[in-house]
Amino acid sequence: MTNLHDILRRPIITEKSNYQNRRHHQFAFEVSSDATKSLIKDAVETVFNVKVLRVNVINFPPKYKKNWRSRRTVNRRIAYKKAIVTLAEGDTISVFEGVK
Repeated sequence: MTNLHDILRRPIITEKSNYQNRRHHQFAFEVSSDATKSLIKDAVETVFNVKVLRVNVINFPPKYKKNWRSRRTVNRRIAYKKAIVTLAEGDTISVFEGVK
């Protein structure tokens, strides 16, 4: 990886991530597949200027679909890595806040 901006690919905004944001101060990001917890923590702290308490990482495997006529497996969804970042009590990230 060349810099910290390549580690964080995009924020994941779903109903569950909004609930985690409100209740537990957790934010979800899709990250690079070779990023570690310490690299993700450094990237979030430098890019958004917040204090990170904990980082959880989930690897999602690709989902496959089988074509019933040719009996071949076709890749439906690519594999990705998701990081759930827990912030300190007063910190927030403006990407997740919505329209003000």
